[in-house]
Amino acid sequence: MTSSTTTIPTVTLNDGTTMPQLGYGVFQVPDDQTTEAVATALETGYRSIDTAAIYGNESGVGRALAESGIQRDELFVTTKLWLADLGRASARDALSASLERLGLDHVDLYLIHWPGTDTNAYLESWQAMEELRAEGLTRSIGVSNFLPGQLERIFELGGTVPAVNQVELHPFLQNRETAAMNRAHGIATEAWSPLAQGAVLDDPSVLAAARVHGVTPAQVVLRWHLQQGNVVIPKSVTASRMASNLDVFGFHLDAGQVAALDGLERDGRTGPFPGTFNG
Repeated sequence: MTSSTTTIPTVTLNDGTTMPQLGYGVFQVPDDQTTEAVATALETGYRSIDTAAIYGNESGVGRALAESGIQRDELFVTTKLWLADLGRASARDALSASLERLGLDHVDLYLIHWPGTDTNAYLESWQAMEELRAEGLTRSIGVSNFLPGQLERIFELGGTVPAVNQVELHPFLQNRETAAMNRAHGIATEAWSPLAQGAVLDDPSVLAAARVHGVTPAQVVLRWHLQQGNVVIPKSVTASRMASNLDVFGFHLDAGQVAALDGLERDGRTGPFPGTFNG
């Protein structure tokens, strides 16, 4: 199998923006390693890069983007608004700071990173983000780690529907209620921790499918995500694994293999619960 930027499918968001369905995430990559890691990802063929203010590596991402020579319109850059910056005025200041660190005049997707427990704060932030999008500082706006009830509060504002909801999602935690809510409102579901931090890779169902297709367990799980329609952002700082994670377009899981992975749900959350997490 081979991979190139032309083989990565795109998802059309509910605002008309197109987003690569498979991208590269930099969670927990130290800033002094991020430039090299992102440069390698770009050389491998990734064009969607996912970072966040709280990761502390936006500057590293920005250096890699600037040094890549890739045209800005070929890149899709996501960053996120941290909990401490929720609020109408602080959200605007936070995006300005992120843009400065990234060396960009706009991002392609700006997300509220976590809803937190202060409903008014994330609702005010959402209204600020609508303004930031109108001003061209971000092409699309969305949320991350929002549960159905929290999405409902945004819908009740009567304004923009989030383009993306980025949530922890993998065969051990399929977030079915949230994914169904996303589909019902045209919101793209984006999976973070798509491999359950590696925990899912030893499952017999995953290993069996990998043997049949002659691929790695990680490729099987990423392929499952793609066939579910999820946007997915695996992370690795190893060049060979980056390439392997991108090389998932030359095989197709059959219905039985998909059903086997669908059956692995066990509420296997690896990160915080969005209903109580407050930073």
